[in-house]
Amino acid sequence: MRTRLLPLLIVLLAAVLLALGFPLAGSLAAREQQRVIVDRIDDTARFAALAQSVTACPVTGGGRVAPGDPAGEDAAARLATLRTELARYHELYGIRAGVFCRDTSALAAAPAGWDPGRDDRLRDAFQEALAGRRSHDPEQVWPWQDGRLPVASPLVRDGDVVAVVVTDSPTDRMRSRVLRGWLLIGLGEAAAMLLAVAAAYGLTGWVLRPVRVLDRAAHDIATGRLKSRVAAAGGPPELRHLADSFNEMADHVEQVLEQQRAFVADASHQLRNPLAALLLRIDVLALEHPDSEEIASLRAEGKRLGRVLDALLDLALAEHSTAQPQVTDVAELTAERVAAWRAVAEREGVTLRLTGPAAATGWTDPTALSSALDAVLDNALKFTPAGERVTVGVVPGGDRVELTVEDGGPGLTEEELARIGDRFWRSSRHQNVPGSGLGLSIAEALLRACGAEISYAPREPHGLRVTVTVPRTAP
Repeated sequence: MRTRLLPLLIVLLAAVLLALGFPLAGSLAAREQQRVIVDRIDDTARFAALAQSVTACPVTGGGRVAPGDPAGEDAAARLATLRTELARYHELYGIRAGVFCRDTSALAAAPAGWDPGRDDRLRDAFQEALAGRRSHDPEQVWPWQDGRLPVASPLVRDGDVVAVVVTDSPTDRMRSRVLRGWLLIGLGEAAAMLLAVAAAYGLTGWVLRPVRVLDRAAHDIATGRLKSRVAAAGGPPELRHLADSFNEMADHVEQVLEQQRAFVADASHQLRNPLAALLLRIDVLALEHPDSEEIASLRAEGKRLGRVLDALLDLALAEHSTAQPQVTDVAELTAERVAAWRAVAEREGVTLRLTGPAAATGWTDPTALSSALDAVLDNALKFTPAGERVTVGVVPGGDRVELTVEDGGPGLTEEELARIGDRFWRSSRHQNVPGSGLGLSIAEALLRACGAEISYAPREPHGLRVTVTVPRTAP
């Protein structure tokens, strides 16, 4: 669930950070450009003050003429000073600047020969200044653009615009400052994203921790460990309430199963006494009527009922037993059980063979595993006809040991394999084979209690392959 929830939170956090970062980056670029424009406005105001007394441009509006050319050496000196200031300004900052008459002829300009009328951007700013207004803020120059910033201010005398002061600034330094600012914003966004991811990871862990605990407890109960419960110590209140409800449900399920097991065990135990008395009376009748087929049939059915009751009692005990897993030599234990069943195999005319290493350790309850192997071997020998063989194999792996029991019986179909292990279930083709249909159910209960697993598969060309998997590490 975390793999689905965490990317969603990360995408939402990234969207929030980007929604904040882009406006901040745009605001930084606009602020840097505005600062440059304000500096240029101050510069144009200073040059306009120097040019006030030296302007020799004619005024075309209103039929009036501006004062004539600067008179005397004083006016010439002030004009020379203006040109010197403009030249020094251009040399120091690389900014083109000049004072131009209304017809764009240069009164003083640096560099020499610069004509603002040849540039559309400068021409627009120049015309705006001729109308008596300082040029508006130019279009935003972004770091990836190689643009310039024009600023034009009118030079007014006696209410008339007699000249225009123009500056044309390069934007390299401004764009470099914007890039540095964006880099800092990007680093801040990245750091905030990392912190947000860490917070989201911790938040999802805090939210999902009770879910994982709940999942483990549900798996434990599903595999037979009915004592598992959820400690509702963390997570949101809703999940803690869910954990409490789960514990109540588990208590109720355990109580119901305990009642069921107790009933099966008590019923099996209580029925054995009257059944034993009944069989005794049948034996007495058999002595009086030794040739009666009905009495022989009653005796057979009574013995079959006794086997069923014994199997039910064994199943109840297996499901109720508490296994004590320990390090066990599984290969040695398997060899002992094969040796114990070899006499039965010889009586039935079946070859019982053991393969695999002499030693292979696993983590299991030896008593439970022995009983489960007995049930599996009994089932294999029961369905294997004379002349066939049953092969028991021990196959150690990395983290488990597999015990395989392959018989030479008729085997089962795919539909029958899906039902094998169900209580009292027997194939319709094997009804003539004595048994209660509880042997493999007892084996599954015993193996589940000690942490092992059992599976079934067909054996080629015919027969059944039963695999018991024993873990090699502590549960």
